[in-house]
Order: sequence, then structure tokens, then C-alpha cells
Amino acid sequence: MPQQRGPTQFPVTIITMQAPLFQDNPDSFESIDLGDVQVHLHTSAFEPSDASAMLHNLAEDIPWRQDSLWIAGREIPVPRLQCWMGDVGSLYGYSGMRLEPEPWHPQVQAIRSRVQELSGIQFNSVLLNLYRNGEDSVSWHADDEPELGRDPVIASVSLGAVRRFQLKHRHDRSREKLQIDLPHGSILIMGKGMQNKWLHQVPKQKTINEPRINLTFRQIIRRAAA
Repeated sequence: MPQQRGPTQFPVTIITMQAPLFQDNPDSFESIDLGDVQVHLHTSAFEPSDASAMLHNLAEDIPWRQDSLWIAGREIPVPRLQCWMGDVGSLYGYSGMRLEPEPWHPQVQAIRSRVQELSGIQFNSVLLNLYRNGEDSVSWHADDEPELGRDPVIASVSLGAVRRFQLKHRHDRSREKLQIDLPHGSILIMGKGMQNKWLHQVPKQKTINEPRINLTFRQIIRRAAA
């Protein structure tokens, strides 16, 4: 049975599990109850050797982009590399950027099949992020763009370096932050209500020198605005 964590137990850190336990218990996961939403962490969705092969293949094959944002009249490089991928017509935009999908990569399609198997959700697009080291990050945000619909489910795959994933409530400032260390080869499923009620980020961790690739699978409901 999944382990339940109550909404009053903050902050919470899920300790990274070791590879032998992955192999002995290939379907282990934790269900984290935030009170108003639930998050499911499949700690061992992929065997460590398979996850390492995926990390290598994606790092080499994906057409990574260094995008920029305009903030206060200045062009600021996004602190990570990224690639938007999906079905034809699955346009996406955030923070003033407009992204047209790259064709599905076979490795990403295989990962999507596993994500859909565990989540029971169909996804037609994915944002891939390459965190080159602990200097790369993503700041507080929610995946709540109009083209994702009113209440999206987001599935997040982590490959490579273990990075810290933080959550804070959008409306109730009395709630403490939730903190999760995302293991290599894991899938985090953020259920309904998550993007409307919570913000999340991956902060800088300057002691980390290894890369991490994150794939956040989404369902585009309608085209992004022109």
C-alpha cells in the first residue's frame, strides 16, 4: 500500500532511495496528501540502468535550445536548456515565449508510454529541461497556461542528478513549504488542483555538478494565443 503523509507534516523531505531497492520493488511509490490535492511519487518507475541510458541518449539527441526572457527591458537567458515536443499543432507559450513542437523522439515516446501506464492519463506534449549542473534552476511558477485547460494533470520524469523540488501554497501563507528530493528514474504525478493551488520550483544547488533532465508531460487542450 502507498505510504500516506498527512497535510500537517511540513516540511517533508523524501529521502532518495538506493538502486538495490529499486530492483527489488520496481513499482514502489509514495502518495503525499497536501490536504487539498495529492501528489504521487513513483520512486522507481525505471530501472537505474535504463534511466541512465535514457539520460545519455536524450542529452545527445534532443535539439536543446537556449531561450531568453525579456525582464525589465533586459534579455535574460533561461537558466537551463529546453525543448518543447509533441503532436502537430500542440503549440505552447509561457512567460512571453511561443514554442512550436519538435517531432516526437523515439526515446521520449517510450518514456511517455511508461508515464501513461502509471498515471492513467494520455499526454500529447512534453517540455524537456536540461539542468546542466546545480547552477541551473527554475523559479516559482505553476503550469497553468490557458492551453493546458482549467485543471491540468502534469507528470514529471527525473533523470540524472537528484534535485530538490519545492512546493508552496498559492493562497494560504500559513502553510509551510513541501520539499521533495526527486530520484533518478522517478515519476512525480501532480494531480488535479495542483496547478491552481500550489506553486513549485527547482532551486539552485551549487554543490551539484552532474546534469539532470526533466520531462514534464502535458495535455494541450487548445492552441496557444497568437
